[in-house]
Amino acid sequence: MKHVNLWISLLCLLFSGTASALRCGHSLVNVGDYKDEVYAKCGEPDSVALRTKIEGITLHHPNRTLDLQQYEEVQVEEWIYNFGSSRLRQYLRFENGQLIEIRDLGRGD
Repeated sequence: MKHVNLWISLLCLLFSGTASALRCGHSLVNVGDYKDEVYAKCGEPDSVALRTKIEGITLHHPNRTLDLQQYEEVQVEEWIYNFGSSRLRQYLRFENGQLIEIRDLGRGD
């Protein structure tokens, strides 16, 4: 019974929604790749959403004599590929041109 539970756990990990790689034809796209590399391997995405987010921190001195603020503007692009009904749709998120996340979205059309 322990072996069955182990196999079920391993299969759940294999088929979870988040991935670190995506196959496009004979090429493999990995988290960490840049937009132009992904475009060259996979072609035009079915949809693209652009937005900007602000990331940062504020450091407070215990006596409140000094507050340091450090913020950065991050360009976010979200691409969706629909490879058809035989494959899962793919969500790709880029931050400042670098691939940060690959996620399965379910069956394509």
